[in-house]
Amino acid sequence: VGEWVGLELEEARGGHAGSVLGVQYFKCAPKHGVLVQPHQLDAGEVTHSGLPVASVPDTPMASSGSSEPVPIAPVVLQENESSKMLPTRERTVEGSIALGQNITWRGKSGIVRYIGEVDFAVGEWVGLELAEAEGTHDGNVLGVRYFECAPKHGVFAQTTQL
Repeated sequence: VGEWVGLELEEARGGHAGSVLGVQYFKCAPKHGVLVQPHQLDAGEVTHSGLPVASVPDTPMASSGSSEPVPIAPVVLQENESSKMLPTRERTVEGSIALGQNITWRGKSGIVRYIGEVDFAVGEWVGLELAEAEGTHDGNVLGVRYFECAPKHGVFAQTTQL
């Protein structure tokens, strides 16, 4: 929810290829995409030509529509004030899913670690810790910590997907 900025990083240090939770926001190489909120950006210095200075190794790239990326300002991701874990509900609104419950998502087994609202979409979401590294995160999505689990063990789903 809110305004987000999609960035393509020069190195594979991102979390996706421009697609988050099945929605394609932009296209880039795998692990080169990040989404940040505008307040997380540091615009840096702009040259006389109007192009921002790209002086740090992790300079993101913005797509210009051609195959060549256009450099944009260095990005400094600020420590998110909400990096503490968000509170979770004990049960889904309709009551069929509970925190700590073993559950199956797309044929993969996991444990419910979070139930509630999220910053990246509307509605009630369920955060799962998968048994195998077949997820997309570690409980932190777009800079917000919802729960903790090992890298690639976390996924979010709506109750209709469980």
